[in-house]
Amino acid sequence: MTFSPISALSPLDGRYASKLNTLRPLMSEQGYMHRRVQVELAWFTALSDAGFAEFKPLTPEARQYLTGLVKNFSEADALAIKDIEKTTNHDVKAVEYWIKAQFKNHPELERAAEFVHFACTSEDINNTSHALQLKGARAQVMLPALDGLIDKLRSMAHQFADVPMLSRTHGQTASPTTVGKELANVVMRLRGCRERIAAVKLMGKMNGAVGNFNAHLSAWPAFDWEAFAQRVIETPDLDEVPANAAWGLGLSFQPYSIQIEPHDYMAELFDAVARTNTVLIDLSRDIWGYVSLGYFKQRLKAGEIGSSTMPHKVNPIDFENAEGNLGLANAVLKHMAEKLPISRWQRDLTDSTVLRNMGVGLGYTALAYASLMTGLNKLELNEEALAADLDAAWEVLAEPIQTVMRRYGVQGAYEKLKEVTRGKTVCAADLHGLIAALEIPQADKDRLLAMTPGSYVGKAAELARRV
Repeated sequence: MTFSPISALSPLDGRYASKLNTLRPLMSEQGYMHRRVQVELAWFTALSDAGFAEFKPLTPEARQYLTGLVKNFSEADALAIKDIEKTTNHDVKAVEYWIKAQFKNHPELERAAEFVHFACTSEDINNTSHALQLKGARAQVMLPALDGLIDKLRSMAHQFADVPMLSRTHGQTASPTTVGKELANVVMRLRGCRERIAAVKLMGKMNGAVGNFNAHLSAWPAFDWEAFAQRVIETPDLDEVPANAAWGLGLSFQPYSIQIEPHDYMAELFDAVARTNTVLIDLSRDIWGYVSLGYFKQRLKAGEIGSSTMPHKVNPIDFENAEGNLGLANAVLKHMAEKLPISRWQRDLTDSTVLRNMGVGLGYTALAYASLMTGLNKLELNEEALAADLDAAWEVLAEPIQTVMRRYGVQGAYEKLKEVTRGKTVCAADLHGLIAALEIPQADKDRLLAMTPGSYVGKAAELARRV
C-alpha cells in the first residue's frame, strides 16, 4: 500500500492532517532530527570556544555554515539521516555521521570532525532535543491556540454578560445566572491553566553516560565541564540571538541526573496540559447541553448534512469531536506523566518509545482546541429560548423570598416556601400571594413582587464584564 493520508494509521496524519500542519514540523520525527542536529552543533560550536588547544575557535564562515545546517534543515536531510540509520541501526549515531558528511569540502570543519558528539551519550542529545521540541510546540502552537480560546470566551462573556439564564444544579432548575458569567467562569479557569503550562521550566542535561561527566574529565580533567554544559544549555538558542553571536539551547540546566534527564518537568507539563483539557471537556459538555436546550443555535453551512436520515438535524459535532479528542489526548498525556519519571537504575529504554508519542498527545490536544474554536464561532444565542425557560421556572424565586423572610425573623421561612414550591409547577401568582401575606416591611414586599426569574441574577453581569 502506498502511504497517503487515506492510508495513515493515525487520524492525526490522515483525516485531520491538514489541521495539524503547524505542529507537525515541531513534533514529528523530522522535527526530532532537526533538534538533534541543532543540539549537536550547539555543543560542537561551544567546544571550539572553550579554549582547548586542540580545537581552535571556528571562523565566522564556518559558524555561518553550521547555522545554515540548522536553519535550512529539510525533509531531504531527515530522509538522508534515516538512510544512514539503516546501516547504523542507531538514530543518534546516524545524526552524527550525517553532520560529519556535511563537513566534506570544508577543511576547517573536517579537521575538527571528531569533536562532533564529543563526550556525549545519546541521551545528552535526546533529552535536550525533546525539550526543544516541547519549547517550540508550547510557544508556537499550544499557547497561541489556548490564548485564542480564552480570548473568544472572554469576548462572549462580555457580549452576553447581561443575558439571564436559568441555572441547573443537579440537572434541576436553580438560581439564575447569566450566559456571560458562566463563560467567565471558564475564562478564569483557563487563565490559571495557561499560567501553569507557561511556567514549567524545560530542562536539559549534558553530563554524560551516568550524569557524572566521566568521559569529559578523562579528556580534560581540570576543565569545569559542569559550568560549560550549563552555559550551552542556558545560552539563548539560535532564534533568540543576533547573527554570528554565540548560541545555545535556551533551556534550564538540570545538574543532577542518571543517564536520562529525570523527566519530572515533562510530567509537570503534561499534567498541566491534561488539566487544561479537563476544563475544556467540562466546557464542551456544557455547551453541548445548552445547544440541546436551545439556548444556542448553530450557524448553518451550505451543503452540510447533520444526519443521513433526519434532514432537520444540526448536530453539535465540533463540541463532540473536541470532547473525544481531549479524552484521547489525556489518555496519552497522563500515561507519559506517570511513566516518564520512572527509570530502572541508571537507565532503561522504556521512556524512548513513549517519548515518540509526545506529538500524539499534543496533536489530539491541538485538534480539540481547533474543533472548539470552530464550534464557538458557529454559536448564535437564542435569547427567546432562554427567556421562555426562565419564565417557566418561577420556583427559583423561593430562595430570595425565604431569605428575606429569615432576615426579618419569620419562623419556618424555608419550610413554608418548600411547601409551596417543591415538586410543583409554580407561577407568579402563587408567589405573589405568599409575598402579599408576609409580615415584612412594604419596601421589601415591593422589591420581591418586582422580582422575576430573569432579574434574579445577583452580581452575575458585573462578574462577567469584569473578567
